[in-house]
Amino acid sequence: MPIRKVQFFPGEFYHIFNRGNGRQNIFYDDKDRYRFLQAVYLSNNNNFFRGIEDLNRSKSGYTLADIKILLEDNKIPYTPLVRVCADCLMPNHFHFLLQEIQPNGIVRFMQRLGNGYGKYFSAKHDRPGSLFQGRFKAVHVETDEQLKYLLVYINALNPVQLIVPNFKEDGVKNVDEAWMCAEKYNWSTHQEYMGRRESILIDKELLANIFPKIEIYDDFVKDILSGKERKVWAEIDGLTLD
Repeated sequence: MPIRKVQFFPGEFYHIFNRGNGRQNIFYDDKDRYRFLQAVYLSNNNNFFRGIEDLNRSKSGYTLADIKILLEDNKIPYTPLVRVCADCLMPNHFHFLLQEIQPNGIVRFMQRLGNGYGKYFSAKHDRPGSLFQGRFKAVHVETDEQLKYLLVYINALNPVQLIVPNFKEDGVKNVDEAWMCAEKYNWSTHQEYMGRRESILIDKELLANIFPKIEIYDDFVKDILSGKERKVWAEIDGLTLD
């Protein structure tokens, strides 16, 4: 196996992403998306919980809060491998903004997540073979400017691309429509950064110095959609999904 070009160091930030094999969808419905988020929570624990098999057998399903209680009841300490600062689940790919906490934490987290969700998806949808297009992609985020633009790219610009696929090249003609698309999309952490939802998955405090107020984040997203922040693609060029 070739050596990964990006090296991971505790305290550093990374854009992590992958897509379905052959660009196939990796989520067929909201149950798949929620099961992926469950796997994110369980995979990001240095202390493996063997009761994870109960998730696949459960008829009623578990909320993330239920899983947290399940770990506590089984006296399983929750020691994260990484800090998840942002995520976005798209039909055929996903994005994370992660900070490595423990040495080799990102690799261990992503291996667990890929294996666990891949097994679930194959069993549920009777689809043999690899779900993902090779191993995950990773890019080191080096500056606060890159962090700022990348966060908005993950949170808001990805959902907008569902209705305006070429807006990087052509711009957004209907800003209000694009804004509403980002506002209504439930499967990114835009909702957390707008203060509408809290999640045990996300640590948004790490970026509090970049967006100290919700209004600053809100205005910045709108400026990007309206074309006022033209630096967006220059700042994140090379950090995004090809």
